[in-house]
Amino acid sequence: MNGVMRMKNDGTFTVLKIRSACVWIVLVFLSFLIISSTFKLRSVIICSVFASMILYYRSKYRQLEAAALTDPLTGGMNEAAFRLAYEKLAVHMKAGTYAVVFMNIKGFKLINENFGSSAGNDTLKYVSSKLDGFICTGETAARDNSDCFFLCLREHSMEDITRRLQELSGDINSFNNHTDIEYKLTILYGIYLVDDPVLDITIVQDRARSACRQQIGAGPCYFYHPDMAKQQRMEYELNTLFESSIKNHYFHIYLQPKIRLSDRTLNGAEALVRWFHPEKGTICPGDFIPLFEANDKICRLDLFVFEEVCIYIQNRIKTQKELFPISVNLSRAHFKNLNFLRRFSEIKKIYEIPDGIIEFELTEYSFLDEQQRELVKSSITEMRRLGFHCALDDFGVGFSALALLKDFDVDTVKLDRQFFADITNSKAVNLIAGFIEIANKLGIQLVAEGIETQEQIRILESVRCETVQGYYFSKPLSVPDFERWEDTV
Repeated sequence: MNGVMRMKNDGTFTVLKIRSACVWIVLVFLSFLIISSTFKLRSVIICSVFASMILYYRSKYRQLEAAALTDPLTGGMNEAAFRLAYEKLAVHMKAGTYAVVFMNIKGFKLINENFGSSAGNDTLKYVSSKLDGFICTGETAARDNSDCFFLCLREHSMEDITRRLQELSGDINSFNNHTDIEYKLTILYGIYLVDDPVLDITIVQDRARSACRQQIGAGPCYFYHPDMAKQQRMEYELNTLFESSIKNHYFHIYLQPKIRLSDRTLNGAEALVRWFHPEKGTICPGDFIPLFEANDKICRLDLFVFEEVCIYIQNRIKTQKELFPISVNLSRAHFKNLNFLRRFSEIKKIYEIPDGIIEFELTEYSFLDEQQRELVKSSITEMRRLGFHCALDDFGVGFSALALLKDFDVDTVKLDRQFFADITNSKAVNLIAGFIEIANKLGIQLVAEGIETQEQIRILESVRCETVQGYYFSKPLSVPDFERWEDTV
């Protein structure tokens, strides 16, 4: 859309020039009227001027229209042109004769990061050129305003569409035939078989996007199903309920204990969020966490959880109960705001929370982007200055795990549960022991999460793991249940 808006702005400037030219023409025209002495001469002049103006306007209009409907990068159609082309096709389209495809180049951002934006632009131009040869008569294709494309194919068979799109992917990746090192582009397709040509093009495009995003079925081709509309309605409903749920405290914190293995005592807890709506009942975290991650509502939710934790800690201080560290999850979405820690620090001061009691948990995927890594590194330093501790969650299976320990001043690492799925595997045990040894040398606490069996406990004790978290000792508990559980430890 930015490209289209830019074109529209350029077009507006051109229109102003056209208007200036027309003012000049009109002035000349009036001068001729004054000078002309016969009606016949005036008529000829009037007709000539109007004809010139019409031709001038038509020429400029065509130029503006071409600019507004052309992708400045590839030289092909842009999304606005695709929408117009589809609407023309839809006038005579019969249900079940066409398919709209959303084409997504997976991980395109890495191309820009690894090879530069120029290589990314060249890739988009290359893909566009391949689409030119792929599209048949009565079909159309265009780049949207990012690294994706829309296609309208004259096909109705799922098998034929899948075959054609797989052939397209093969053709796009044919450049590997001339390279020494293979670099395969992974392309995903979301497909909506147009069963209602009257549908607005925006809905048609959204359905194709939804199919690609939800990826239900065998890839790389994913077909839209009516159930996806139910999912969209559910997401809309959850978004609608969010503000009132925050206001009315329908979100609750649950605490899952972290246990010190050496003496089976409480060594901390992780704060998790649960949603209990008076009308909708219990809403699964798997339904709302990814949704709020995608639309940045997760930042509000994280702050809510953080304040609830502060209230809980303050109550323990007032009742003279022993304090223990509590970790709260921090979404990577916060890092879009360079000053996000200010609000957390203000809340901490309001409730007079001692330093070193609250720990922020960051997932390892927060460090995938090189620029993001530098931002997170600075943020961790600021967290510690403000009296927070920092933990790295899901450690060991992501991006440059050991390099993160070298570069980032974290207090805790939580070893990913995948290491404990097959605890009898000798390689897994050796890796766990190695991580524990490294963590001890660096002065970092290591927590084994997702622990559920006696066998896992036995092996973790043998390699001297200090702290564990998981259902073996306790599931996440409401605050009242947690305190009852705490009294039994």
